[in-house]
Amino acid sequence: MRVVLDTNVMLVSIPKLSKYRAIFEGLIQKKYTLIISNEILTEYEEIIGQKANEVVAQNITNMLISLSNVEKTEIYYRWGLIKVDEEDNKFVDCAIAGSADYLVSNDSHFNVLETTDFPEVPVITIEKFLEILKYP
Repeated sequence: MRVVLDTNVMLVSIPKLSKYRAIFEGLIQKKYTLIISNEILTEYEEIIGQKANEVVAQNITNMLISLSNVEKTEIYYRWGLIKVDEEDNKFVDCAIAGSADYLVSNDSHFNVLETTDFPEVPVITIEKFLEILKYP
């Protein structure tokens, strides 16, 4: 299963006591392949650094780079499907370029993708992804 996680999903899955920790542990246990781009990795590092600290952010980034089930993809075309918050397009473009099965987000900006026929980008909530991880 190939997945793109928006930054908030990554962020809430890191703390050991988080109810979403199974997402981070699933990544470490190679239950899915995480698709990232340079832009996404940079945003992960920036936001984790703001919410935790730079050391934690650097450690997470280094871990992501070293995992065999984290695949970096190059973005050659920018679809521009999200107009409300154009920064979110980096996740959509990565999902398309990386042939992701799911883009995981609770951000309502991604709802526009439900009415987009092409390219199809399956967006699921963090709760749905937890269900899939528990019962593959």
